[in-house]
Amino acid sequence: MDSRWNVRVAGPLAPYAAGFAQRLRELGYRSAGPHLYLVAQLSSWLADSDGSVADLAGSQLEAFGAWRRGRGYVSGVSSFRFFDLVEYLASVGATAVTMTPVTPSTPTDVLVGRYRSYLVVERGLAAPTVRAYAEVAVAFLSWVSADGELDLEAVRTVEVTRFVLAECARLKVSSAKATTTRLRSLLRFLYVEALIARPLADAVPSVASWRLGSLPRALPAGDLTRLLKSCDRRRPLGRRDFAVLSLLWRLGLRAGEVAALQLHDIAWRAGELTIRGKGNRSDRLPLPVEVGEAIAVWLERGRPACEATSVFVHSRAPHQALSPGGVSMIVRRACGRAGVAPAGAHRLRHSAATDMLRAGGSLDEIGQVLRHQRRETTQLYAKVDRRALSAVVRPWPEARP
Repeated sequence: MDSRWNVRVAGPLAPYAAGFAQRLRELGYRSAGPHLYLVAQLSSWLADSDGSVADLAGSQLEAFGAWRRGRGYVSGVSSFRFFDLVEYLASVGATAVTMTPVTPSTPTDVLVGRYRSYLVVERGLAAPTVRAYAEVAVAFLSWVSADGELDLEAVRTVEVTRFVLAECARLKVSSAKATTTRLRSLLRFLYVEALIARPLADAVPSVASWRLGSLPRALPAGDLTRLLKSCDRRRPLGRRDFAVLSLLWRLGLRAGEVAALQLHDIAWRAGELTIRGKGNRSDRLPLPVEVGEAIAVWLERGRPACEATSVFVHSRAPHQALSPGGVSMIVRRACGRAGVAPAGAHRLRHSAATDMLRAGGSLDEIGQVLRHQRRETTQLYAKVDRRALSAVVRPWPEARP
């Protein structure tokens, strides 16, 4: 038995309770009590059901959750709740089971796995992009499967068209364009691998849209100021959010670039940042003084001590790196606090470009800061350059009698 944290763990998991509690402290948990309470229940359940620690797996954990629900416990417990426990048991050799995905068992799973490898090795895509491409692949392969059987030789243009029409009917224009792009990538892969006889990528319908047909939606300067002021910099969470918002606004970074920022990417003496952007591209940008101060305050007086090397981590244990979605959520929460219209992280990127333009920056300079690979992408901001537009506008002809 183990009486640490006022929780008694008996049964098969008792020898591992103390070590697991230490592991939780290393991960940054303030208290291991709630976790050990569940461990004690799980250990007792294993003893009553003649279960073994060595065979602890997801199916057993789900069965344990069902047992708890049957006993009237209100709080639900999924197998993911025991991720840290299973990883610890595997690290000390108590079990060979991990919480990693199981080996693909269906033809679709195997094919999607091969496609993922192709995207990483051949295309060099980042993990979030691979996940997005794989989601479309799973959706399309499920669409063309008949009674669970995957028959790619029977896929024709009509199936491709029907899938696109069904998917795009519920999506916005930008999401629909992304879906067709990812579908073309999958169909090219299938053709190169000789899994389909025809180059069906050309059969994917195009989504009606007009390049540069919209205006960049920047936030007003007053709203940006309110966003920054909404961060309570007396608290660690406010210091983190302030640093994130400063990076998004002053440097025009994407949410994924902020999330990917590592401690060693900051060259303090040189005053530079290394930014890892799309397509594994790496660029160095100057670090403005006020942005550097915001990051330094977060690192010195806000960031929890943890093993992660990411600059921005979750404030609550386990202190893992923020995801791109987490960065965007920081912006949305700041909008709610400041009382401004909801916006995502990319709106601050537009705001950075618009502010540079109004301060006299050229389109080429803005393209360098935003790291656009094509000049045409930066030309979108010419629409908000009122000084340049006023030089070419002609007066409206007066009405003739």
